[in-house]
Amino acid sequence: MTDIPGDNSDTTIIDRVLGGDINAFEHLVTKYRSHVFRTVGRHVPDGCVEETAQDTFIRTYLGLSGFSRRSGFKQWLTAIAIRASYDCLRRIYRSRETLFTDLTRNGEIDYEHLIADYSGNRHVENRRTAALKELLEAAMAQLKPPEKMVMELVYFEGFSHREAADLLGWSVANVKIRSYRGRKKLNTILKEIM
Repeated sequence: MTDIPGDNSDTTIIDRVLGGDINAFEHLVTKYRSHVFRTVGRHVPDGCVEETAQDTFIRTYLGLSGFSRRSGFKQWLTAIAIRASYDCLRRIYRSRETLFTDLTRNGEIDYEHLIADYSGNRHVENRRTAALKELLEAAMAQLKPPEKMVMELVYFEGFSHREAADLLGWSVANVKIRSYRGRKKLNTILKEIM
């Protein structure tokens, strides 16, 4: 990694990269590596995190000349990571196979028994919570990538519709529509499973 004398701000490093010092980009990768891995890790399966993070940094490097500097670099990078995660989910969705067979030994789950098996015992409650979480994850996996990404951003991560729209590069109306459709589909899926 090359040393950058003086000001190590993101904009200074970006100016150096755009000025031809391509090795200076390594400073941005080092600085934001854990942030990108955390962001990507919340949205894609564990086996896809490293590849999607790498894709994020490649997209960032290739798009540096388009960075408007109106918002901070970290916010811009986060939006790129979200879009790379979304593209990864779309690839997975297109190539997916049976979703529920991976959840059990025989490919059959007695959801009614899992959910109804409530007692005061903490161990049973923890199993029930884990089973419900697994059920929700399986249901979420059946959503199309746009609905899944919006549901995760808005309902699980607490972003507003406007913030999610900014991160995804979509209109607020599109995010609201995807949110509505996602909730409706998720409700239908959960009713069928349970």
